[in-house]
Amino acid sequence: APADGDSRPPAHASGLAPARPRGARHYSPVVQRIAEEHDVDLDAIEGTGRDGRVRKQDVMAHIEAHGASPTARSSDEPVLHSESPYRPGAGGSQSHGPYTPPAGRPLSRMRAMIGEHMHRSLRTAATCTTWIEVDMSRIEIARKELGVTALPLISRCVIHALVDFPLVNAWLENDLHTVHEQVNLGIAVDLGDDGLIVPVVRGAQDLSPEGLARRIRDLARRARARQLTPDDVRGGTFTITNPGQFGSIMATPVISQPQVAILDVEAIVKRPVIVTDQFGEDAIAIRPMVILGLSWDHRAIDGAIAARFLANVKKRVESYEA
Repeated sequence: APADGDSRPPAHASGLAPARPRGARHYSPVVQRIAEEHDVDLDAIEGTGRDGRVRKQDVMAHIEAHGASPTARSSDEPVLHSESPYRPGAGGSQSHGPYTPPAGRPLSRMRAMIGEHMHRSLRTAATCTTWIEVDMSRIEIARKELGVTALPLISRCVIHALVDFPLVNAWLENDLHTVHEQVNLGIAVDLGDDGLIVPVVRGAQDLSPEGLARRIRDLARRARARQLTPDDVRGGTFTITNPGQFGSIMATPVISQPQVAILDVEAIVKRPVIVTDQFGEDAIAIRPMVILGLSWDHRAIDGAIAARFLANVKKRVESYEA
């Protein structure tokens, strides 16, 4: 019976079922999201799942039956800042329109020729690259004594190695393999924005270190002054490129056709290395080191020849005597 003073009839007296306490039902995140998007009261849906659980299918069926539509943003939802560049529908800052690239211009004749030559080389040669690290201590001493840069002294060591490995001092044109006795050494010269050019030191094997240094200086000077003749850039049998003068430490040079190899000389950098004295004792010392990279054509030579050639250059550089 009702407690004294409480004249309200029981809830079931009117024939209605007792109200389910809010919070007693549990819904999956998917069901809750769909209900929020379509403004659906989940308590009004009879679930068909286990223990009356409301499933996704129940919500979708309710939406289809009652024609519910996605809700608009509630009035108390904070609006986005009017100046935000990420506001939906806004075009961002009004001071910037669509990007319009500047007008292009044709490549210079030299740039186009370099591009065509490099592209042809990559299409033609089976290019591989092998690197070796070399101690430049002896070269550094010698260049200071002779008053020259390291390039002609390294070049001198390379020339001797080419004489020992003539297969590297060669051309390959289609199936015609030409091995040269004379070393015509190409030296890549940077021309700034105009590109580069490779004048040739002919008969480089017959020049002294000082004579080689003079020839390289002369060709580089005339190249930058645009005073080279066609003969100055023909007939190279092997090329050296020297981007290390700008500080780079490793590269993969592209072979100059129809040659079969090219040597890349990188920056001389002081590094800690392990050195062994005459008694077999190891120690850590600071040495001027350089990485030499040889790109070579696998159609003409194999990796063993490339590695032995680089080892020969390394031995000559590290034992150099002025």
